[in-house]
Amino acid sequence: MAEAYTQRPWLAAYRDGNPADIDVEYPSLLAAFRASVARTPDAPVIKYFDGAITFAELDAHSDAVAVALREVGFSADDRLALYVQNNPAFVIGLLAAWKAGGTAVAVNPMNKTRELTFLLKDSEASVLLCLEDLYESVAREVIGSGETAVSTVITCSPLDFQTRNDDRLFKDAARRTPEGTLALAALISEHSGKRVDAVRPDSAAVAVLTYTSGTTGEPKGAMNTHGNLAFNSQTYRDWVGLGLEDSVLGVAPLFHITGLVAHVGVALLAGCPLVLAHRFEPNVVMDAIREHRTTFTVGSVTVFVALTNLDGTRTEDWESFRAILSGGAPIAPALAESLRAKTGRYIYNVYGLTETSSPSHGVPLGSRAPVDPSSGALSVGVPVFNTVVRILDEDGEEVPVGEVGEIATSGPQVVPGYWRRPEATKASMPGGELRTGDVGFMDEAGWFYVVDRKKDMINAAGYKVWPREVEDVLNAHPAVREAAVIGVPDEYRGESVKAFVSLQPGAEASAEELIDHAKQNMAAYKYPRSIEIIGELPKTVTGKILRRELRGQAK
Repeated sequence: MAEAYTQRPWLAAYRDGNPADIDVEYPSLLAAFRASVARTPDAPVIKYFDGAITFAELDAHSDAVAVALREVGFSADDRLALYVQNNPAFVIGLLAAWKAGGTAVAVNPMNKTRELTFLLKDSEASVLLCLEDLYESVAREVIGSGETAVSTVITCSPLDFQTRNDDRLFKDAARRTPEGTLALAALISEHSGKRVDAVRPDSAAVAVLTYTSGTTGEPKGAMNTHGNLAFNSQTYRDWVGLGLEDSVLGVAPLFHITGLVAHVGVALLAGCPLVLAHRFEPNVVMDAIREHRTTFTVGSVTVFVALTNLDGTRTEDWESFRAILSGGAPIAPALAESLRAKTGRYIYNVYGLTETSSPSHGVPLGSRAPVDPSSGALSVGVPVFNTVVRILDEDGEEVPVGEVGEIATSGPQVVPGYWRRPEATKASMPGGELRTGDVGFMDEAGWFYVVDRKKDMINAAGYKVWPREVEDVLNAHPAVREAAVIGVPDEYRGESVKAFVSLQPGAEASAEELIDHAKQNMAAYKYPRSIEIIGELPKTVTGKILRRELRGQAK
């Protein structure tokens, strides 16, 4: 793959049209999964602690659940909400929903009563598959309120499909089926051997509703189609060159578009096993790496920081990996070099959104992402297969190479719109091209850089300050673990720059020292006028820093 790009100058290749077109192999992940079942039925597709599920078993399990769904009235165009962690139940429920002709709704297992109520009402899901403890602590109240369309609840246990019962995760776990719910394991047993009619989803049909994080307002359901998911699962497979001999480490949440495509989609398509560990607990995940010798993963940079900071982690632990990709949150160049030193592996940037079904850009294997000398930003790569990216000004006109503007993306991975939100769709996707809300530029060699979110730009006395640049400078200080920058009201400047910083374990640094460090490394209007040192920065489950929460905390 890398050779296809390096044979010609980047910009010339990009201007020629599309230097790396691929033909989509399958119209849906369900079709890809069926091909994998036929090819290697006895090969493992999921490894979960000491349990393993083969392709043939996953096919049978999901058929059994699809039969059960049909029996409770679930049919084409109905929606099944998945409210679980990184468990086999997620994959079984996903395939069962598709086999029954319906759509899955991916729900963050961290959601509480208000958030779950909103998602179930908005999606009009009729069936909910959730962990037993989530039902008892959250979903029971939501379903009992009568505000949603959910008529059937299927519950599962994190202990299902394995026997190890790691106390670090499952100390208080026990298999129990709450009253009024159906047990996933019992449904699989009851309907074992039964098959559903072979549904062949149209590539344009909605496969999964994946809700935006809601960091800037009410979450919206991105309508990821079967074609979107199949295309970008193949993008990951072919970008990295994954095959039967590989194995995928599932560190990204499966409800998130990265986990859905880069973990589940890749495993179903490439025919290789997916290693799951319920949720991200660094010591548990590191044990899984050592045990299963995984070869590929995609995760936020915070995941790799946590893993490399564990006592006893060695460079040798990472030797099995052929490719490690990072997305979801920006990587400071200094942090990228630190991770390379600790893992012995170069971590490749990828960039995309929920609305692009994961990647729209990536750094080709064998290449190194350059650092922009003016902003200090690390490149997110080049457009992936069959994808066109433009940089636009406020009027929607393309800007010259090197100038900053809004990133606009079109390609087979871009969703057709937001669930039942035509106005939001029209505003964000005019003509099918996604206006990402991210600000960036393309250099003369064809590399793309993300400067920041459009909404996060700080106007300090008429000067534009991008938080990302200030954060990168602060992250280069040896005592800094993470930094986040916001604009705060200033009577004189209009806005001034404020930073929130967490320090490395055992490190010490004063706010004054960090301000002086920034002052020495950037223009006078950019450096933070105040810094607040805190223990942890607030983040989404995928590692994105919640600047909105920090604005609420700003003094």
